[in-house]
Amino acid sequence: MKTKTPQDTRILALADPVAAGLGLEIVRVRVMSGKKPRLQIMTDRLDGSGVDVDDCARLSRALSDVFEVEDPVSGEYDLEISSPGIDRPLTTLAHFARWEGYEARIELDRMVEGRKRFRGLLAGVEDGNVLLDMDGEEDTALIPFDWIADAKLVLTDALIEADLKARGGNAPAQTEGDE
Repeated sequence: MKTKTPQDTRILALADPVAAGLGLEIVRVRVMSGKKPRLQIMTDRLDGSGVDVDDCARLSRALSDVFEVEDPVSGEYDLEISSPGIDRPLTTLAHFARWEGYEARIELDRMVEGRKRFRGLLAGVEDGNVLLDMDGEEDTALIPFDWIADAKLVLTDALIEADLKARGGNAPAQTEGDE
């Protein structure tokens, strides 16, 4: 899920060791077509604590040197290095485990019980499966990680609060009219 195309996969193979050397992980790679293609790389710190502008700039400079030699995108293109954001994509089993207890949207590469899209609270991982607690379902769903085409966290108050806490901030104080 980190990549969608063979070109994305080639770029990931070039970018992964560079990012790891900087204490970063590549979360996702996408080449977006257009008049001038855009190579979008989402990155995070290996510990999941979030990246800042300096981290993105360091990775951009390091990858530019590698891409200049390897030329993974033909012609002129824009390189965009960014954080995955608060409602981040989930692209590894470790991401699903790290964000246990938070709401996620998951899209499968096949139909299961007449649907491809699922939404619920992440309940961990087990034997290569993502566990998901969905509203109205008594049992926890076991979704094979290999079946997942796309997944991301859902922007909720709980996720915003966790993000603020991780960044050393405080959640907004409740005022009298908010009760």
